[in-house]
Amino acid sequence: MAVNGPLAGRRALVTGGASGIGRACAVRLAADGAAVVIVDRDAGAARVVAEEVGGTAVTVDLSDLAAVDSLDLAVDVLVNNAGLQHVAPLHEFPVDRFSYILRLMLEAPFRLIRGALPHMYDQGWGRVVNISSVHGLRASPYKSAYVTAKHGLEGLSKVVALEAAGRGVTSNCVNPAYVRTPLVEGQIADQARAHGMSEDEVVERVMLAPAALKRLIEPAEVADAVAWLCSPAATSVTGTSLVMDGGWSAH
Repeated sequence: MAVNGPLAGRRALVTGGASGIGRACAVRLAADGAAVVIVDRDAGAARVVAEEVGGTAVTVDLSDLAAVDSLDLAVDVLVNNAGLQHVAPLHEFPVDRFSYILRLMLEAPFRLIRGALPHMYDQGWGRVVNISSVHGLRASPYKSAYVTAKHGLEGLSKVVALEAAGRGVTSNCVNPAYVRTPLVEGQIADQARAHGMSEDEVVERVMLAPAALKRLIEPAEVADAVAWLCSPAATSVTGTSLVMDGGWSAH
C-alpha cells in the first residue's frame, strides 16, 4: 500500500475481487494507498488477493441480497465488478438464470451503493465506479440478461451521479470490450473448438469483429481507468461512461 498515494486513508470495496478485472482493481487501488476489501464468493482466492494487497477478504454470494445488506459498507470507494455471462436465444433463455443475473449484476450494485452512500455523504467524498461493458451501450444477440443488466447499471450510475453531485460523490461506468480474463479465455477456447479456428482467429474474426482494434484488453488497463476515476484529476467527471472498446461503438 502506498502510504502517500492519492487514496491513502481511504477504504475501497471491490466486488468479484478474487480474479480478473476485480483482482486488477484491488491491486491498483492498493498501490494508490487504499485499504481494499475484496468481496467474492471464492473464499480461498479472495484471501490470496487480500494477502497480496494487505487488504481484507469477505466471502459473500452477491445474489443473496440479505447477505449483501449485511456487509459493512462504510467505504469511500465502491467498485461494482462482479458478474457472469449466459448465452442462449431469448425464447430458450432460462427464466431463473435471467433473474439470477439481474439480481447479481443490477440489484446487488443498487443495494451496495445504497448502503455506501450515507458514509460517503458524511465524509463529503466518495467514488462509485461501475464496471459496465460495451454491452451497456450496444446489444449482441443471445445475451439478453447480460445486456439488460449492463444497460440498467448505466442508468443507475447516472441517477447516483445526479443525486450525489452536491455531496462530493461521483459515479461513473467503465465500459470495456472483451478483457483477457479466465472467463473470456475459456470462451475463446470453446469457440475455437466449435468453429475449427485458432484462438487468435476467434478473437479477431468472431469476438472482436465489431471492434477496430483486434486485441483483448488487459485487466490492468481497466484497473488504470478505475484508478483515474478515483483520482483528483477526475474530480469533475461524473455520470459518464468511460469507453474502452477498441472502436466497437464508433460504428
